[in-house]
Amino acid sequence: MSEQTFDLAILGGGPGGYVAAIRASQLGMRVALVERDAVGGVCLNWGCIPAKALIRGAEVVNQSRGASEFGVEFDAMHIALGPNVERSRRVVDRIVGGVETLLAANGVTVIRGAGRLVAPTRIAVGADQVGADEIVASNVVVATGAHARGLPGVVIDGERVLESHTALARRDLPRSIVIVGGGCVGVEFAYVYRAYGAQVTIVEHQPHLLADMDGEVASVLEESFRRSGIEVVTGARVEQLEVADGVRATISVEGAMREIEAEHALIAIGIEPNSSGVGLEEAGVRLDRHGFIEVDAQGRTSVPHVYAIGDVTGLLPLAHVASAQGVLAVETIAGRDPAPLNYDWMPKAVYARPQVAGIGLTEAAARQRGLDVAVGRFPWRANGKAIVLGETDGLVKLVTNGSTGELLGCHMVGGEVTELLGEIGVAHTLESTAAEIASTVHAHPSLTEALKEAALAVAGEAIHFATPRPSR
Repeated sequence: MSEQTFDLAILGGGPGGYVAAIRASQLGMRVALVERDAVGGVCLNWGCIPAKALIRGAEVVNQSRGASEFGVEFDAMHIALGPNVERSRRVVDRIVGGVETLLAANGVTVIRGAGRLVAPTRIAVGADQVGADEIVASNVVVATGAHARGLPGVVIDGERVLESHTALARRDLPRSIVIVGGGCVGVEFAYVYRAYGAQVTIVEHQPHLLADMDGEVASVLEESFRRSGIEVVTGARVEQLEVADGVRATISVEGAMREIEAEHALIAIGIEPNSSGVGLEEAGVRLDRHGFIEVDAQGRTSVPHVYAIGDVTGLLPLAHVASAQGVLAVETIAGRDPAPLNYDWMPKAVYARPQVAGIGLTEAAARQRGLDVAVGRFPWRANGKAIVLGETDGLVKLVTNGSTGELLGCHMVGGEVTELLGEIGVAHTLESTAAEIASTVHAHPSLTEALKEAALAVAGEAIHFATPRPSR
């Protein structure tokens, strides 16, 4: 058994872990990153990156179907999911290779193997921990992530019943699929499968898809999905899922029972933390009743010198949030005084078509907090660039404080709206008001003009769309 000593050891090499490692190195720490699988974690290898690569293929397919409008005609068009899946794996390899290069350039020691806390500042690395190598560090950051949550009594076999990981690896297109869960994962897979010709049904327990986002923008997505041939069933509970030659889902909708038959099922109902089997409880790290690690505003756990970041904390399971948490924890360890993260203002992006994006409070959440709410809306169909692109479904909705003009949130649905999140995020950081966004000259024609128009609409002054007086 060998022993290595570091200033910081990070257990898990997902986005939060490798970003924390690089930042710690920049701050002068000797850093070890322990990863049992590929660097980049679920996000880079079996989540965000390959999923968005598949979505890009679906966009090309849908654009090709409408190519005649642009003067492009096909004698015949062959569509196959397999080559798109293969391309997604090449994209993954390229990005993961880039991360590995960055880690090496920053002097981070990457240690391959399963790690387990055997003491608050000691990690054993090895398959069975017997005679394993040990890492001793002044501080430890746990970034072990999470995995897909299953339905009780249903086996995810990777054949008939899938979750995101197994779905991303499949080269064959399902002829039909029922997707259980209408969050980001379910919505994005629905878009991809439908683009390639599958019969798709989404079953969501909440009243609308993307339940954690603004209901008004979600309703635009639902209508677009229905027009594309996706069946959207909301307010429904899956009572039973039977597997044989295909799958049969028995669901209840408003008290009535219904059966849905399909070739496959995809379970997309959330995540469970990777908190067991890594020595957390033995080391005294406190978990909540769902198994997520409890942390304070800087990422500290209940045990001194042990921090936790990312999906394993359950705070907001998004890769960019994990990265921000990683930087926050490492800068705290380094003795700096970083400001806590504002989770209300973490951007959320869904890459189906139309895209859905949100940052800040929804209108409903702002009203629930008793704030003086004024809303400005601008329809995507009135934006010149959206018309040029041929993607006119959608709107921009700016939520503000009617008394002060303070930005409370922005929620959007439409082509490439995820690219507009940054402007609102910076505006909030700089404490800009709706009036200041409205007074800023935006390039024409551009999609960002919709933000200016929505800001003008707060006061009933939009130029390119007739708007009512302020909505309060």
